[in-house]
Amino acid sequence: MSWKRIWAMFKARNYEFFRDKAAFGWNFLFPFLIIAGFGIIFGGQDYSGFKVGVFPTEAESLSLIESTLPQKFVGTNYLEFIGFQNLEEGLEKLNHHKIDFLVRLDSPAGQYWLLESSPKGYIVERLFQAGSIPENWVGYGEKVVLEGGEIRYIDWLFPGILAMNMMFSALWGVGYIIVRYRKNGVLKRLKATPLTAIEYLTAQAMSRVFLLMFTLVVVWFGADLIFSFEVAGSYLDLFIVFALGSLSLTSVGVLLAARGISEEFTSGVLNFLAWPMMFLSEVWFSLEGAPEWVKTVSQFLPLTHLLQAARKIMNDGATLSEVSSQCLVMLAVTLFCLVVGATLFSWNE
Repeated sequence: MSWKRIWAMFKARNYEFFRDKAAFGWNFLFPFLIIAGFGIIFGGQDYSGFKVGVFPTEAESLSLIESTLPQKFVGTNYLEFIGFQNLEEGLEKLNHHKIDFLVRLDSPAGQYWLLESSPKGYIVERLFQAGSIPENWVGYGEKVVLEGGEIRYIDWLFPGILAMNMMFSALWGVGYIIVRYRKNGVLKRLKATPLTAIEYLTAQAMSRVFLLMFTLVVVWFGADLIFSFEVAGSYLDLFIVFALGSLSLTSVGVLLAARGISEEFTSGVLNFLAWPMMFLSEVWFSLEGAPEWVKTVSQFLPLTHLLQAARKIMNDGATLSEVSSQCLVMLAVTLFCLVVGATLFSWNE
């Protein structure tokens, strides 16, 4: 392997990207528009659905609800009840906006928890209190408000938007481009040079990771000037996690492009892989309350581990060692995809 040849291909790919003004501009504009939309129009809050946590009970069996809580509250439409075994688990989900309201079943006073700034929690609280009035439970409910360390919804959402933008840029910026090069004969010309498949793919991956991280830094600081994001952990740890995530997503694009010759077919395959990651990796919403098989499938997606690690560092102040399992998964995906992609790689149609 010659690093001189890799460096030459690395620079050539970067020059090509920066000279494409449309693609260059859209990589910065797209994530910023999404962040601005959520932050300005919705005030950084989520307004879809109501999730009520209850404890102590098994997640699979919520039979205690009907016999313990006010019947009119339990029968209210659009409420989803999620069981937790203990208070600590429920508070962790509540503080991260994965549920909107938390009720204790074994409390005679009807103790409950909510985030004071959450509009969804406010509405569920009113439903909870109103549901007790016809039952002559006057004064039912002992309110406990979480104070300090509250995570804004925009702070929870922001890593998801950045990761989603990285995913699309990695898959199409590598997978689609390599297939196009193969189709129009560029790869066939490169085959006549001393460049090897592993050198070419390494250069493509390095170039894409550099461009992804450059875009991420610019978008981050631009959006931070407006929304003042809170980062509880280390910026360096967060940067490393996003770098590993971009490398793993780029390697997936490399693998998909190893032998593709049809731009239309490749685009379909990329969409087939990207859309499940966007919906099952908790980019927009939490999977709390989803079927277990859905949560299991999400663990096979590299974007899931990227977001889990990034949110733990950003929202919870976790260290790099505390997200080592997610980092190892991303590294494993990277090595597997690059090795298999280089083995299967074809210069010709």
